[in-house]
Amino acid sequence: MTTRVPFKALISLPIALLLVSGANAELGLSGTLSAGYEYDSNVSVDELDRTSSRGDGGLILGADIAIEKDLTESTDISASYGFSRIDYQTFSALSRDTHMLGLNVSTDWEKFETSLNYFYIRAQLDGRDFLTYQRISPSISGFVSKRWFLRGAYVRGDKEVNNRPGRNAVNDGLELDAYFFWNGLRRYINVGYNFRAEDSQADRFDYRAHQAKLRFVQRIEVFGKLSTLEMGLRYEDRDFSNVTPSIGIERNDKRLRGKVSFELPITESVLWQVYSGHSDYSSNLPSADYQQALIGSRLEWVFP
Repeated sequence: MTTRVPFKALISLPIALLLVSGANAELGLSGTLSAGYEYDSNVSVDELDRTSSRGDGGLILGADIAIEKDLTESTDISASYGFSRIDYQTFSALSRDTHMLGLNVSTDWEKFETSLNYFYIRAQLDGRDFLTYQRISPSISGFVSKRWFLRGAYVRGDKEVNNRPGRNAVNDGLELDAYFFWNGLRRYINVGYNFRAEDSQADRFDYRAHQAKLRFVQRIEVFGKLSTLEMGLRYEDRDFSNVTPSIGIERNDKRLRGKVSFELPITESVLWQVYSGHSDYSSNLPSADYQQALIGSRLEWVFP
């Protein structure tokens, strides 16, 4: 299982790699800051199959920063750090902070690109450590025609849930994505398939999952500014491998999630986004059988 590493050390490692590699190469820096409000009709902790059956809203904050450096003419390395927080008004014990650290090395082979990605995620509930997750993923991608772009990746993950050792798990997966561009980046569709096999410390949490997704992105001019409309749909079928004691049979979950978002530039560096989503979780485990709706809005500052 995961060996814990001090979070400050994890943040400093990829930055150090960037600074010591390719000293004469130009360093690229970008990032975002965001703030807004989100309402959740059914505040829940998905990782623990717990729902409140009540709605609540709260302030959302976010920050992302990325550093990129060319190692050679065809290879570059990048590091990123992201932070997000939702601060619920009533269910303050479920207010969540999420830190995500990423490291990527990619090489352009003219007709395709290979990448190696590493992510470290740490989540906290009400300021207390709740979940850590590490993921490593080699991938290959490229255009197979002027309009079709394909990507495939293998994913290896390692999860730890504080005070729930039975839910600690390793997982292996396969991701396949296809993009069809009608008008460059102004209009495209993305279809994808994911497979994941999760092996938990407690056998009752082992499962195999198949997920299909469909996304449509359309960029349109509104008040003379290029805005973005995005619609997405995901369906997941989880089959658990062993009997769940509380129901006396093997568990099965079917999850259908939809989301719509609209993003409008206010200035060259400030964006306004509004979004809504609905999730229908169907399960023979009562605590995992519920519906949930989200609606939110935020302002985002992009730099440089």
